[in-house]
Amino acid sequence: MIIPYYSTSSINLIMRQPFRLRYSSLVSSKMPDFSSSSSSPSSSASPTVTTTTTTPTTTPTPIEKPKPWLLVGLGNPGKMYQGTRHNVGFEMLDALAEAEDISMSTVSFKALFGKGHIGKVPVILAKPQTFMNLSGDSVGPIVSYYKIPLKQVLVIFDDLDLPFASLRLLPKGGHGGHNGMRSIIKHFKDNRDFPRLRIGIGRPPGKMDAANFVLRPFNKQERQELDFTFQDGVEAIRTLLLEGFNKSATFVNSKKTLKQLN
Repeated sequence: MIIPYYSTSSINLIMRQPFRLRYSSLVSSKMPDFSSSSSSPSSSASPTVTTTTTTPTTTPTPIEKPKPWLLVGLGNPGKMYQGTRHNVGFEMLDALAEAEDISMSTVSFKALFGKGHIGKVPVILAKPQTFMNLSGDSVGPIVSYYKIPLKQVLVIFDDLDLPFASLRLLPKGGHGGHNGMRSIIKHFKDNRDFPRLRIGIGRPPGKMDAANFVLRPFNKQERQELDFTFQDGVEAIRTLLLEGFNKSATFVNSKKTLKQLN
C-alpha cells in the first residue's frame, strides 16, 4: 500500500473543512491518478486475433497411361505355311519386330506376342496361332483385355486384289472375302472402323484355284520384291503411329514397288 505524505500545514488546512470536503481534498490532492495508466482497461491494447486460413487440399488427378497400339499380322502357324503368300502378314510383323528390336517369344492370347515401343508409343505385336480363319479368337480377347480403341488396332494381311508387292493403308472397310478379317470383324461385333494394311499378292495365274495359290511360296525374284515392300511397310507403320494416319496413307499409297521402279 502507498501511504501518501502530507505536510503539517496541509493537514491543518484540510482538518478545518467539513468532512465531505475534507475527504475529497485528501483524495483529489494526494491519491495517485490511474486514469491514464497503461494498465487501465480502457486504454489497454485490444487482444490480437489471429485468423488461420485453411486451404482445401486437392487430390491430384492421376494421369492415365496411353493405350497401346495393337499391330496384328495374319497368317497360318507351322512350317508348311512359312514363306507362302497367305503369311505375308506374319512376315511384315517380323520385319517390324526386328527393326524395332521387339521380342515376340511369348505365347499369350493364342498368339505369338510381344510388347515394346515405337518412338514413345507403346505397342503390342501379335501373330495369332489359331489358323487364319479363327484369327478373331486371338485378336478379340487382346482388345478386350487391354481396352484398346479399335482406331488403334492395325491388321496386316494379304490381298489377292492388289498387284503383287504393293501396299494399301485404309482407315476402315469390310473383310473383302478374307477369312481372317471376317473372323476379326465378327469378334468386334461387326464394327469395321479399324485401320488395315493390305499387302498385294496378285491374282492366281490361269485357272488356278485361289485357295491353292495363296499357299504357294515365292520365287527368288518375288522374294526380292517383297523384302523391298516390307521396308516400306515398316516405315509406313512408324509414320502411322508417330505422325498420324493421313501422312502414313499418303506415303504408302503413293509408293512404287521395286518392279515399278525398275
